[in-house]
Amino acid sequence: MHTPDTDVIVVGAGIAGLTAAAEIADAGRRVLLLDQEGEQNLGGQAFWSFGGLFLIDSPEQRRLGIRDSRELAGRDWAATAGFDRAEDHWPRRWADAYLDFAAGEKRAWLTGQGMRFFPAVGWAERGGQGADAPGNSVPRFHITWGTGPGVMEPFERRVREHVQAGRIGFCFRHRVRGLNITNGVVHGVHGDVLEPSDVARGEASSRVVVDDFSLNAGAVVVTSGGIGGNFDLVRRNWPVERMGPPPKFMVAGVPRHVDGELQATVARSGASLIHEDRMWHYTEGLRNWNPVWPGHGIRILPGPSSLWLDHTGKRLPFPHYPGFDSLATLTHITRSGYPHTWFLLNRRIIKKEFGLSGSEQNPDLTGKDVRLVLRRVTGKVPAPVQAFMDHGEDFVIRGNLRDLVAGVNALVGTQDADYATVEREVQDRDAQLLNDVGKDTQLALVRGARGLRSERLMRVSPPAPILDPAGGPLIAVRLNVLTRKTLGGLETDLQGRVLSPGGEVIPGLYAAGEVAGFGGGGMHGYRSLEGTFLGGCLFSGRVAGQASAAG
Repeated sequence: MHTPDTDVIVVGAGIAGLTAAAEIADAGRRVLLLDQEGEQNLGGQAFWSFGGLFLIDSPEQRRLGIRDSRELAGRDWAATAGFDRAEDHWPRRWADAYLDFAAGEKRAWLTGQGMRFFPAVGWAERGGQGADAPGNSVPRFHITWGTGPGVMEPFERRVREHVQAGRIGFCFRHRVRGLNITNGVVHGVHGDVLEPSDVARGEASSRVVVDDFSLNAGAVVVTSGGIGGNFDLVRRNWPVERMGPPPKFMVAGVPRHVDGELQATVARSGASLIHEDRMWHYTEGLRNWNPVWPGHGIRILPGPSSLWLDHTGKRLPFPHYPGFDSLATLTHITRSGYPHTWFLLNRRIIKKEFGLSGSEQNPDLTGKDVRLVLRRVTGKVPAPVQAFMDHGEDFVIRGNLRDLVAGVNALVGTQDADYATVEREVQDRDAQLLNDVGKDTQLALVRGARGLRSERLMRVSPPAPILDPAGGPLIAVRLNVLTRKTLGGLETDLQGRVLSPGGEVIPGLYAAGEVAGFGGGGMHGYRSLEGTFLGGCLFSGRVAGQASAAG
């Protein structure tokens, strides 16, 4: 199929692809937007997300008395990313450009399209190991009013307006198998047409091929996402020397079609693929009691107060506290070979500190329901969390510690959790609450967090003994490694142009979003400050869209 009227083909209809397509069409160019899934999956993983976006020195921060700056955020990013390779040239450049964007026009650009933000700013990746160590010095995680669908809506609206005007065409169920290249210039794509599928968003769709296709245009923008749904590829890319062996059991934070196949195809066609060993997976994954895709996992967004134990009941060492340093804790767990870990807490803590990642797990914010949002400060366990407590197989709830430990062992079918060990860890922690000061580092960090008004009101429970009967029943939560993001990717310059392994621009080929490591082939380095994945897709999609439209 020859498409002489098409200026740019965008492959992947996730949030990066929507952004790129909208920017290209805004420039008056004609676009074909392809995706191997059906139209019901438009927006990709953005739909399922919590909608958190990283902003610097925002009005929301200032209203809460949070003092932030581009300089402070740059220090945090550099310490967190840990850039240390020759291949980090473009990732560093993209990181600087993204920080400028997050401190500059990002918020105005988004609000100008109708996006709004929840007034409380979240504090993800708190760090806690020192001023020069990884982590956010201040809260920067801005929750979109409407969560992931609220992020997606303005870009989907822009794209559909262009569809109505005839500037964008959809080609769903088109699985790209290769690039069309002549004399070194990329001018199109070819692949399989899959049979129509009406499965719900996120569910596994048919892979029956009914036709093939070849489409040509002036340029191609690849926005096909990451690898988190492909456990075989995750394990193959796992950095064993740096992090120990990959987990034997994982849950999937993304649908199965997030498989990384097109990224590998583009690399085989001559593109530079860098930092494949840099990935961002979470340690606080739950088996979803109401799954959408195979192995569907949900991440806990934890406050800082739960006691984190290994499978024997021993407390994880400093700095492995909930919400502080995801990569360091993941490395500790995988190097140690733990089959799982546990949070130990009570009802008082869970009702204030447990959030669940995902638009479907936050109906109040997703539905923009102020009345439901206000319930978050009434002292009740949020309904989605209560549903996991009632139905989730990773939860054990008991009235006393001995029964709780017995329940933990019954759940996993071993006697690994030792009651005496757990009792000692809890009592040692609780003894530090007899005074307003103490030597427990985690409790000191909890007290420090409560110095911020938003943390005190909505996120961090007052320090109190876990074994205090007034705190409600005891709760143990089994935690699993949950796959999520690819931090490496196709190497691109600051225009989103894909490079060859020698650093030369491949004419006609652009990449954006997770397939490009959110910019440059990995602008996060080894770690994310959070809120930078959606934002990275928006920023890199915008850059690649504008550059490909300009030709």
